[in-house]
Amino acid sequence: MLFVLQYLHKCSWKSAWQSAINRSISNFVKVVEVGPRDGLQNEQQLVPTSTKIDFVNKLTSCHFKNIEVTSFVSPKWVPQMKDHTEVMMGIDKNFNTTYSALTPNLTGFQKAVEAGVDEIAVFGSASESFSKKNINCSIVESLERFKPVVEAAQRQGFPVRGYVSCCIGCPYEGNIAPKAVVQVAEKMFDMGCYEISLGDTIGVGTPGTIKTLLLNVVQATDPSKVALHCHDTYGQALANILVGLDAGIKTIDASVAGLGGCPYAKGASGNVATEDVVYMLHGMGVQTGINLEKLVDIGCYISTYLGRPNHSKVGTALSATQ
Repeated sequence: MLFVLQYLHKCSWKSAWQSAINRSISNFVKVVEVGPRDGLQNEQQLVPTSTKIDFVNKLTSCHFKNIEVTSFVSPKWVPQMKDHTEVMMGIDKNFNTTYSALTPNLTGFQKAVEAGVDEIAVFGSASESFSKKNINCSIVESLERFKPVVEAAQRQGFPVRGYVSCCIGCPYEGNIAPKAVVQVAEKMFDMGCYEISLGDTIGVGTPGTIKTLLLNVVQATDPSKVALHCHDTYGQALANILVGLDAGIKTIDASVAGLGGCPYAKGASGNVATEDVVYMLHGMGVQTGINLEKLVDIGCYISTYLGRPNHSKVGTALSATQ
């Protein structure tokens, strides 16, 4: 009799736990592929325009809902993105995919519009020191700079996505208070951003710090309007994303083959690999609409071209079996 009661109690606990998971984690999660922009811009060697176009076209064939293609910034600051117009105009667009680009000022925004962008992105930081080092202005000044960009985008009917960097830690200030992140995010929402991507720029986040951050953020806004952008410097990205999913986050940024990184984080291994994120989500029964088999091939393709290791564990494992 005792054994039966223990078994029923165990089943009841499992059922309750599963019900809680089902309530908090969406059946569909949008994965935003940032490899062509956030990934490639950190590569030292200049990638030919034709290769970038081919790269984006291959990613399109995987059925991503959103691909961040390029950045309309001055070549002086980001030489890798100097062919932004040629790349945006050269790709084969799919009606079901949104092609976005980073546009830090009105000049960049206008060029992006002329090149055929579907969505724009602006960026700020939760760290005062990082903002001054990275874009040579304070947080308040940075927000004022891209306010006209958001206004122009709204007038012309373009959705605007906001990025907040250094949401967990900063290479200059150390730990970042969640309230600092909330303040920047709220200002971006007030300007008109439909979604805010919270970036663990140097990859120091853990499930504990991510949970604390999100507990503060979701008190200020609906979690469906928040995305997570995790770097995998300390191997915590997938665990952090799982915490985000449990908090109701429905959008995850990732980079195929783990392309990218942060020049301010010594030894950083780059963004979380898209293949690893998709494999985990599919294994949980969560839909993404992404063709994992094709994605693995693309990760191997771009890693081979760049002459660098494939930082996706799933990509490395599955390609070895093919």
